[in-house]
Amino acid sequence: MLSLILAAALAAGPTSSPVSLASEPAPLQGSLLVPEGETRAAALIIAGSGPTDRDGNSPLGVSASSYRLLAEGLAAHGVATVRTDKRGVAASASSLISEAELEFTDYADDARAWAAETARLTGQPCAWLIGHSEGALVALTAASRADDSICGLVLLSGAGRPIGAVLREQLAGAPEPFLGQAMTILAELEAGRPVAEVPPQLAALFRPSVQPYMISWLPLDPAALVAAYDGPVMIGQGTTDIQVGLTDARALAAARPDARLTIWEGVNHLLKIAPADRAANAATYRDPNLPLAPGVVDDVAGFILERR
Repeated sequence: MLSLILAAALAAGPTSSPVSLASEPAPLQGSLLVPEGETRAAALIIAGSGPTDRDGNSPLGVSASSYRLLAEGLAAHGVATVRTDKRGVAASASSLISEAELEFTDYADDARAWAAETARLTGQPCAWLIGHSEGALVALTAASRADDSICGLVLLSGAGRPIGAVLREQLAGAPEPFLGQAMTILAELEAGRPVAEVPPQLAALFRPSVQPYMISWLPLDPAALVAAYDGPVMIGQGTTDIQVGLTDARALAAARPDARLTIWEGVNHLLKIAPADRAANAATYRDPNLPLAPGVVDDVAGFILERR
């Protein structure tokens, strides 16, 4: 039986409605976007790292609204979506007691619960998990436990190696002594040992309150997780992504040769057309009026709808 939200949406055209999910200490919040006419499939959009909200924006300098644009594009293909404010972020801020209590598996548990709620709200038998950036690893972790509410995975701009390897690559250009300090701290966290003294210049990445989360995150291997998952998988990656590269997409694809690997030329981490130049590329992170790159929505929707 269709929910009242869905029935109203079908009568009035594409509709965005607020939705919530029971959680402790407070409900999680999100938006349901239902297409006009028949809902052919449903998907949950899972946000990347940091304080990222349901639209894909962050107070750390990201206002490109990539998730809202993706949801709107998918609705035009008949795919309903739920996109959410992460635990502790925006309208879900009160759902987090403290940063020090958060572990990576909390996000995976939230994704599983949201997937079941997405399927229920849309009257679908299951929901696709569309994970972007760190959200791709959240999707993989969520799907590592058998769950009939998950149809399959779409992994966009996701790492294909453990995050320690990615962080070492991203930090490689840092000056000394910060590079050496960062490598030492990272090695300690990989060994499961918290580091009490963190230089102020490295606090944004390694502050003590975020270390429990990092210790739970560092052992996860995306390639191993995707190899173990037996559902359908799409891997999407842009060639001008300055955060995650083709090496990662190919590592995921090598682990799952039957996955669909889609490479978008000239597309950056936020799924928009951008040059390789870092400054010009980064400028797109602050432009909500710049559309998603041609092909991104069509490719994602096509993969999902082929498997109805």
